[in-house]
Amino acid sequence: MPTLRKVFVPSLVIILTLNGCTNGPVGDTSVFLNTPDLVAFWTFGEEAGQQRVSVGGSQTHSLSEVGGPIARADVGPFSGYSAYFDGKQYLSIPYKETGDLNICGPDAQVSMFAVVKIYDLRQSRTIAGMWSEGKGKDDDSGTRQYAMLMNMPTYGGPKQLVPHISVEGGVTMRADSTKFPWCADYAATKQEVPEERWCTLAFTYDGKYIRAYIDGVLDERAPDPVNDKRDDPYFMQEGPGGANRGMNPYYHGRGIFCYDPEIHGDTKPGGGSDFTVGARYAVGEMLGEATIGYFGGLAVFDRALTDEEVLKLHEASSVEKLD
Repeated sequence: MPTLRKVFVPSLVIILTLNGCTNGPVGDTSVFLNTPDLVAFWTFGEEAGQQRVSVGGSQTHSLSEVGGPIARADVGPFSGYSAYFDGKQYLSIPYKETGDLNICGPDAQVSMFAVVKIYDLRQSRTIAGMWSEGKGKDDDSGTRQYAMLMNMPTYGGPKQLVPHISVEGGVTMRADSTKFPWCADYAATKQEVPEERWCTLAFTYDGKYIRAYIDGVLDERAPDPVNDKRDDPYFMQEGPGGANRGMNPYYHGRGIFCYDPEIHGDTKPGGGSDFTVGARYAVGEMLGEATIGYFGGLAVFDRALTDEEVLKLHEASSVEKLD
């Protein structure tokens, strides 16, 4: 029998098995590896203290621990294990080493798929991405690119899945060059991100629309301008043909920010964003909204996956067997 140890975090008691796998791999990694345009796929089978190394894709991407060793839990879809984040740690790849994860440009496309078990959405806001927000409200020094985030209530995303895309890097700019206080370009699901159970979260960006998926399904949502705080002309009149941008799908259509030191060296002195998992730089710090929970799989593609492909990845993850 595996030895059991209780690990305490605020308002939670989580049981980690220390010897042996409780479930073993239940997912099908081949579906991910055979999906075209895979950039990186992490299965989080490494022990605490080791780099988490990607499989698939043309380049190898190694995630380093920040904030101390990240525990390995004996449950996970693809390796039989997962990484457990306690809200004070995250994984990172420095900007200069991001390679083909540095997805950007006017015609760029990106998709991200994660198998996770999230605790406390008041605290847990970040899945992964290249997303450095700068110092806070009205600060334009950020180098945002793409990210899968959660619980962003400012523009109608409380506890929802809210994938973001930025073309400015900093705050969102209207057609008349006036600025929002924050980045406002994100889709938002109708349902909340599941808490305390295994699920899959995903988003796609095809150069025009951001789409957010929970458990393999596009969770469509129409805008409610007043309640969602999206009655600004930017949301309601600057979409396709002068229509609204929608909510999920959400029309962005302006590409992804590319950091250029010659152009942005003075206005964005922090440099390009690292690729991070479990936390992001926001309001001047990394850990203010760092995630608590288990990460069992994470995949990035440099193409917008179809609805059918996202569902196929969800089915290959077999999350129903993990709980």
